[in-house]
Amino acid sequence: MKAVQTADVEVTKTVDDYSFDRVPEEKRNMGWFSVTNITFGIATAIFYFQMGSVMALQFGAINAIISAIYAIIVAGILGTVISYLSAKSGMNVNLMSRSGFGYIGASLTSLIYASNFIMYCAFEGMILVAAVHAFFPSIPVWLLIIVFGTIIIPLNWFGIKQLDKLQKWSLPIFAIFLIVTIIVAWNKTSLYEGSFWTYMPEGVQIGGSALLLCIGMQHGIMGLTALLGSDYARFLKPKDLKLGSVMIGFIPQIFCFGVMGGLGIWFGVRLGESNPGVYIVTLLGLGGVLFTLLTQLRINVTNIYSASLSLSNFFENVFHFKPGRRFWVVVAGVVSMGLMLGGILDHLSAAMTFQGVFLMTWAAILVTDALVVKKLMKIVPEGYEAKQEKLFKWNPVGVAPLVIASILGTIAALGYMGTFLQSTASFFAAVLASILTVIVAKATNGQYYYKESAVRKAKKEKEPRSSNSEGREAESY
Repeated sequence: MKAVQTADVEVTKTVDDYSFDRVPEEKRNMGWFSVTNITFGIATAIFYFQMGSVMALQFGAINAIISAIYAIIVAGILGTVISYLSAKSGMNVNLMSRSGFGYIGASLTSLIYASNFIMYCAFEGMILVAAVHAFFPSIPVWLLIIVFGTIIIPLNWFGIKQLDKLQKWSLPIFAIFLIVTIIVAWNKTSLYEGSFWTYMPEGVQIGGSALLLCIGMQHGIMGLTALLGSDYARFLKPKDLKLGSVMIGFIPQIFCFGVMGGLGIWFGVRLGESNPGVYIVTLLGLGGVLFTLLTQLRINVTNIYSASLSLSNFFENVFHFKPGRRFWVVVAGVVSMGLMLGGILDHLSAAMTFQGVFLMTWAAILVTDALVVKKLMKIVPEGYEAKQEKLFKWNPVGVAPLVIASILGTIAALGYMGTFLQSTASFFAAVLASILTVIVAKATNGQYYYKESAVRKAKKEKEPRSSNSEGREAESY
């Protein structure tokens, strides 16, 4: 009897992650502070230090600052809308995509989404490995990769409640480390004599190609931060819907691009170094190693959590394989370690280029579908459906814009459409995707969203009905 009860508890813990369906209203019981606190695990990653430092040293501090403001506004708006839709529907972006892309079409976005999180887990993990190896050079890099890659798996075992606890107790420690790092850097003689925001490399000017290149770098992460909040916003209390959506969708963007990115600009100019794994350890010694360990564990538990949800969706949709989220936590962790051992950092630029285009395109389609196709044009009713039996395999409204815009955006990012579009490829792809979403939705009249609508449409064409009857059918749908 005790064994049965234990098994029931384990099943409940797994089911509570709701990888395959919307979170029931009675389970949406997390306050906006708790959910926002989890998303701060993303915002406190020192990867943003690195982005700020690299942009400042290569393209000038003021160009880096302007690009950060741009990133906050665009990612904040996208993130707020997506968090609102997620909290209202109880679904993350993988599930919300099923009706607009078809359940097989959405599975492809889930797979690419999961690969992005696994890649970021590897990127963040290598920052930690580099920091520890710099302080303890006698420990082999491969051993550090395995140790730190393995630690992430048990930290993800019990889902969102465990993540909430981990982020809550670690946030004050992170804040203390951050303040100490700022104080130590402030008391260290700056390698640049002027105010940090006036730093400009020789031959670089404010605006122009330098600013566009900074914006292009921001695009590599903006789509991810905007979409990621949906994995947690779906647990938000209904009474916190409006305030919570802003807090979850916008505030972390201010912190990651503004605070962390801004500090990265300051650190980079002041210390003349772009790698935080180097300058944090230089500033704090062993404390810098511990600080890096804390920040990278905070970000990587969220990376693996989101990757596990996306992998669950893909394999359930395509292969009807449902071993549970914990299985995919292990898979994501192992693949991440494999990428680190294989030298993923050597391909950082190419990976960020593609994922920036793809994720911004996906986010633009989701927002356009919700606000224009459903709300403004009313081509189909507002809301989302995740059950396969009620959906088509493919919906051209989502799939066609995603494929076309992603391909053209990638071609632009590789430089085949000129310098301007190369630097703004993700934004170009997102705008193109939005326009195509509206065009395809209008052309298909929404008939590929739900099977029931297609059946009813066919019946209407064969047998005209009264306006009252049609109104009643539309309401029931």
